[in-house]
Amino acid sequence: MTPRIVRGGGADFAVFPLGEASATGPLLIWAHGWGHTHAAFAPLAQAMRGIAPSVLIDFPGFGASPLPPGAWGTADYADAVAEWLPQMPAGRRIWIGHSFGCRVGLRLAARHPGLIDALFLVAAAGLAPRRSLAERVWRTVRRRAYRCLRNLVPDGPARERLRQRFGSADYRQAGILRPILVKTVGEDLAPVARQVTCPTMLVYGEHDSETPPELGERFRALMPQAELAVLRGLDHWTVLTDGQHQIAHRLSQLVERRR
Repeated sequence: MTPRIVRGGGADFAVFPLGEASATGPLLIWAHGWGHTHAAFAPLAQAMRGIAPSVLIDFPGFGASPLPPGAWGTADYADAVAEWLPQMPAGRRIWIGHSFGCRVGLRLAARHPGLIDALFLVAAAGLAPRRSLAERVWRTVRRRAYRCLRNLVPDGPARERLRQRFGSADYRQAGILRPILVKTVGEDLAPVARQVTCPTMLVYGEHDSETPPELGERFRALMPQAELAVLRGLDHWTVLTDGQHQIAHRLSQLVERRR
């Protein structure tokens, strides 16, 4: 796929068309998860090629796209996409997101409802996870320990080693995108989800520990036109690989309903 550079929100970002978009049928817009690029969705987009054209996004700061002009939150990413989308041929648009891409899709559907006709959200994040008392206590102890040690360590390599020790895997690997990650994971999208009125399919892996299926149950309760599917035996990542055929099947059904 050959990238095309587009602009929105003061940022340039790469999009990858697959097939010719038209006003006669749905266009599939693929939005990757945190730390990934359009390539994570490329096999699925190829599998859907005979059903609908696609365009895959590298969000600003990921893949072939340069950094955004500041520490963006998901609303900034959604507004950037909203600025670009009207340049595409008029017609129905279905947003397919994974994890971080779901956060942006929810923002987009809530803030710019005329631009998206349906959402297909895989491993959607954005609600506070439910934790046991022991887990909450452990997290509080770790957080306080980090804050105390941070005050004793000067800024520089020593403090960075401390961040590496106490941070999540995404935090450790975020590098220059760390301010965006911190801003993103702190967002509560429950009020946003209540504003989403378009048809939505929520898909989760049964064994997903990062975005467990109970998030899907809560999202479904917040969104008036949401359906939920839990795919057996899959987790946060294998849902995109081992679960490819199941996702393609359910997405095909959504496409047919939106023609």
